[in-house]
Amino acid sequence: MFRTPARLYRVLAIAEAITWTLLIGGLIARAVGAPGIVVTIAGGIHGFVFLSYGATAILVAFNQRWSIGLGILAVVSAIVPYATIPMEIWLHRKGRLGGYWRLEASDHPQDHTWYDRTMRWFLNHAWLLVVLIAVAVIALYVILLIIGPPGGK
Repeated sequence: MFRTPARLYRVLAIAEAITWTLLIGGLIARAVGAPGIVVTIAGGIHGFVFLSYGATAILVAFNQRWSIGLGILAVVSAIVPYATIPMEIWLHRKGRLGGYWRLEASDHPQDHTWYDRTMRWFLNHAWLLVVLIAVAVIALYVILLIIGPPGGK
């Protein structure tokens, strides 16, 4: 399903925008009299997808050898409602999402670093990578829930 970094990034960028719509809709619904649980549910979904998008942006940035600044910009784009979609379009047009997952070493000097070897190993064991990322996202999500929602209760 996600044979390329571009495909995975696009799906999460669109999902992030959709959950912004849920959250904004929930806030509007609460403002006109709907129960507060609407925002709690929409906010929870949005928060989980936000963290998933961030993890995906980091993985894709690493695979595509983006600069640290570009990787940060991709993650930060999720803070602005709907900004992940123009970010994805821009990255695609600039050729920053081209290519496949780097499953084998090439002649590129970075391919011989410990972190690239580690990334290739995990990409070649994709189910383990997915499980580890999911566990990390869920753990961070739970920690953030314990701390409390943005803006306080």
